[in-house]
Amino acid sequence: MKAVEKCGYEHPTPIQEQAIPIILEGRDLIGASQTGTGKTAAFALPLLTKIQPMGKPQILVLEPTRELADQVAEAFAEYGEFTGLKVALLYGGLGYGKQTEELNKGADIVVATPGRLVDHFYRGTMRFGEIKALVLDEVDRMLDMGFLPIVRKIVNLCPWEGRQTLFFSATMPPVIAGFAKWCLTDPAEVTIARREVAATINHAIYPVALDQRDELLLALLKGTDFHSVMIFTRTRKEADAVCGMLKQHGYRGEVAVMHSDIPQKERMEALKGFKAGKYEILVATDVAARGIDISGVTHVINYRVPENAEDYVHRIGRTGRAEATGDAFTIMTADEVDFAAAVENFIGKPIARKKLEGFNYTYSALLEDEPVRSVRKPKHAAPKRRRR
Repeated sequence: MKAVEKCGYEHPTPIQEQAIPIILEGRDLIGASQTGTGKTAAFALPLLTKIQPMGKPQILVLEPTRELADQVAEAFAEYGEFTGLKVALLYGGLGYGKQTEELNKGADIVVATPGRLVDHFYRGTMRFGEIKALVLDEVDRMLDMGFLPIVRKIVNLCPWEGRQTLFFSATMPPVIAGFAKWCLTDPAEVTIARREVAATINHAIYPVALDQRDELLLALLKGTDFHSVMIFTRTRKEADAVCGMLKQHGYRGEVAVMHSDIPQKERMEALKGFKAGKYEILVATDVAARGIDISGVTHVINYRVPENAEDYVHRIGRTGRAEATGDAFTIMTADEVDFAAAVENFIGKPIARKKLEGFNYTYSALLEDEPVRSVRKPKHAAPKRRRR
């Protein structure tokens, strides 16, 4: 409670209000909640009250990505500051030395990505015999990344008798529902997730000719009073190119880039620098779109319309968090009209098309008042046979 007070928490969020009593009872749980709703505290706070320091892993949290693992480990350390409990963070991309040292010093909580956790098991540095609580977080994303077989192996390594399992997944396709049924015992269910996006986000699509995409991005940044902005690209190469272009146009010390080809140490430095305000602009691929808790993002700009409509929701979820207002701008060219329609269909409402005042547009049919529909070549009818 001292740590909760230090964090400035006064009232529980809906996921915390519903999940904490269930976890304190010792029941297994299936939870679904939008990002930015306080899910980490919903499971970390009650679990911390249920263990005492003993120098062996008692709580194990699995995360699909290194960034999420780092974020959750940081939260456990913050919430458990006055408990004497120790946290170990295990993920790939770095050497084993520091991680092994944290385990050897007697970590009570282990937060890990699946592959590196199994590596430590085979090296003899990670033991599962005292695990009392297992948290499987972002399970649908673990499925997307192909981790489910290794997660199943990890579940089997943990004690079944007396183990509390907490299962969080934004979606529940049949394969995940079957997996949950296998690893959970009489679980309670808490669902806060909603398909619609936060009502506090203002959306806008900015149509432009293909060769003016960079020019429009620069104009949007120049004409926007932003505190911190995330720019999402489709590819790692594109992220590097956009970051380089921004640096050439006066944003040299204010922009950082984040994608999976960048060394882990540099990725974490970029993320932490952005959180701390060192960088005002973070250019990223979808590695940063989901689950990462970055408060205070005022604007999200999609450099391209996402090909997957669900990615749009995850991307713009970086702003408008915890009922704060935010803006989501999407730059659209003629080849992306179908993707934009899919996004509107997914979120259940149209997104206003806007022109940036004072921008010197070259002609594009997208800028006409009538909405542009994608043009598909008609199927050619089979030629008729001549009668002989």
